[in-house]
Amino acid sequence: MVSDEQIRRFQKKVLSWYKKNRRDLPWRNTTDPYHILLSEVMLQQTQVDRVIPYYEKFLLAYPTLLDLAAAGRKEILALWSGLGYNSRVVRLHKLCKELAAHHQGTFPHSEEELRKLPGIGPYTANAILAFAFNREVAVVDTNVRRVIMAELNLPHVFTMKEIAHIAKRCVPKGKAMIWYNALMDYGATHLTAKKTGIRPISRQSPFEGSERQARGKILRLLIREDAVPYEKLAEEVKHKNIKGIIQKMEKEALIEKDKNEIRIAH
Repeated sequence: MVSDEQIRRFQKKVLSWYKKNRRDLPWRNTTDPYHILLSEVMLQQTQVDRVIPYYEKFLLAYPTLLDLAAAGRKEILALWSGLGYNSRVVRLHKLCKELAAHHQGTFPHSEEELRKLPGIGPYTANAILAFAFNREVAVVDTNVRRVIMAELNLPHVFTMKEIAHIAKRCVPKGKAMIWYNALMDYGATHLTAKKTGIRPISRQSPFEGSERQARGKILRLLIREDAVPYEKLAEEVKHKNIKGIIQKMEKEALIEKDKNEIRIAH
């Protein structure tokens, strides 16, 4: 059991460190839930330094949720190209369309209602609540998990559900946004995986020769040439599972096939 005194010491230590070492990141200068959502989607499995220029140019092109909802799929994918995991922006686009059509372009303020939206899981719902609405919820990413486990000496067998329960107890009253920014910086730049030996639950596989690399090649080709015959696409991409990759991308509404031609889905 983690005591209240342990939690108070933990809060003081992390917040004191944060005052001197905080990172200046563009999504920390806003409480707009659309901007928070965009940053959270981009940061999934992508390093902060890579995300910053994409986040800034995306908001220049689509400053509001309604702007993104009204945009075409191909132009969005073209702007996203190079960031990777392109299905993320398709899900984001679908979500913005849903909010524009059925929620007057605004976000619900409860986890229950947020999780009813397409593409919103428990982590993203709570991140929106904490960073946009300063709600005292459990926001547990890889860095937060590692910091809580290391600083509170939790056994490695603790489940994510158990860690989330403790994480919620640790949020200083009225300071959720500051607290989670502090925890994430503390874990990313100070109490790293190398220092603690606490590894992420899952790790990325190598990029070279992967399906992720092939998917990126397919989208770049389709953005450049509109509709492409299957044979030409297979020849240019050269992946042993090209047929399976195309089928997956069709299911994810990234691309569509018309007879023998493949194009970006509308």
